[in-house]
Amino acid sequence: MIRSGRRVKTLAVSLSMLAGFVDAIGFITLGGYFVSFMSGNSTRLAVGIVRGVPAPLTAGMLITIFVLGVMAGSVTGHIARHDRPAFVLVLVSAALAVAACLGLAGIPFCAALAMAFAMGAENTIFERDGEVQIGLTYMTGTLVKLGQRLTAALLGGDRFAWAGYLFLWIGLVFGAVMGALVYPVLGLQALWIASAVAAVLAAIMRWFVAPAVA
Repeated sequence: MIRSGRRVKTLAVSLSMLAGFVDAIGFITLGGYFVSFMSGNSTRLAVGIVRGVPAPLTAGMLITIFVLGVMAGSVTGHIARHDRPAFVLVLVSAALAVAACLGLAGIPFCAALAMAFAMGAENTIFERDGEVQIGLTYMTGTLVKLGQRLTAALLGGDRFAWAGYLFLWIGLVFGAVMGALVYPVLGLQALWIASAVAAVLAAIMRWFVAPAVA
């Protein structure tokens, strides 16, 4: 994140907002499960196994589909090579459109699975040499790095190295707030907004940011 250019950082924050927006919609739809935060689902899986409630099946399916989304994003990026960010975002946009259609068809759980697939794929946008450079849908690592950079600043290091991590976290929270506000009005049809945003970001990535990401 520190070594990324300004355009990449701006796009990363935008993608974090998108993730927060989708995750809030998924969280409300599923009544407490996540479509992008698999640490939370893993805890629900473990607790559900011990307590013998239906939670393990739901959490397990979301985790599985999320991993399949990561795999699909990685394969798409491998094929696209230098156009990785744009093509992966096209995949994300398509998956979110499918989720919106499933919501329209009255199949909310399947819509949530499509959202989890999209969020898994989104995390491969900034992948390089098989490693994710910028996490977009999970903030624990981001907050750890924020704390580390703040400590470094207090000890005489770079005074503003922490800012990028803070903005990434704020982006996700802001997106989640927007998703929670829009859901009561549009329900799962709010995912058309997310799909359109992903498509626009794909175009921006393709024409303006790709050289900086590659």
